[in-house]
Amino acid sequence: MTTPNELRLLPWSGLGDKPCYLNTDNPRGYMSRLADNIEAAQLVMASELMEEASEALDNQDTSLDEMRCLARELTGALRDLYRVATSRGHLRATSDSSESAY
Repeated sequence: MTTPNELRLLPWSGLGDKPCYLNTDNPRGYMSRLADNIEAAQLVMASELMEEASEALDNQDTSLDEMRCLARELTGALRDLYRVATSRGHLRATSDSSESAY
């Protein structure tokens, strides 16, 4: 199993919006692959929302309600991307340190 500093932050949260972590020594296991796939979907969603936001900002007819809805969706996407970036940064740091041990 991994040591506590090698836990993977998963791209979803648990009860009370608390972070979920994966403790495994198999980065190609089912849960690792599931997390990778969810992260990929979150990145695609964020990209699509950025395009939608650009179009909405350029459109003078975009209503205030539409902008509020878009802002909520962008906030959620940003939260997801922050979690992905944090997780990937942590994974990279732990893999770099384990590689330098050899």
